[in-house]
Amino acid sequence: MISEALVRKLAEERIAELEKDYFIVDISVSATNVIRVEIDGDKGVSINDCVAISRNIEHNIDRETEDFELTVSSAGMDQPFKILRQYQRYLGREVQLTTKEGERHKGKLLSADEKEVVLEVTTKEKIEGKKKKQTINREVIVPMEQVKETRVVISFK
Repeated sequence: MISEALVRKLAEERIAELEKDYFIVDISVSATNVIRVEIDGDKGVSINDCVAISRNIEHNIDRETEDFELTVSSAGMDQPFKILRQYQRYLGREVQLTTKEGERHKGKLLSADEKEVVLEVTTKEKIEGKKKKQTINREVIVPMEQVKETRVVISFK
């Protein structure tokens, strides 16, 4: 069976050669040697670079010894974040965060680290003494261990 460590090493070799801000989001190798490599970059990932990474992996694994299926792709914007670096990539963008308890928060991603995620959430609330609802901005801090899923909100403005 092909090891995830070997695939990671081969992918990282080519990423280093490309000299771009790419990073590995996820690598999986199934029992039937179906290999999936997901990469991302601060400015996105080009198809040509996915092909280059794929070729480096493919040319360095002997098909005579191991039969495999290989897919190298960019992390989809509609997919949940899998690693901390993705949070940092989308700082300042609107995200939807779901906690393990099922709470949903939609707001601007202000910061994220190993401990917590901080969002700026905008709501309209009735304030005593005012006729109209007022726009209120508040920070929501969610401990990272309570985060079930975070996705970037795609808007077409």
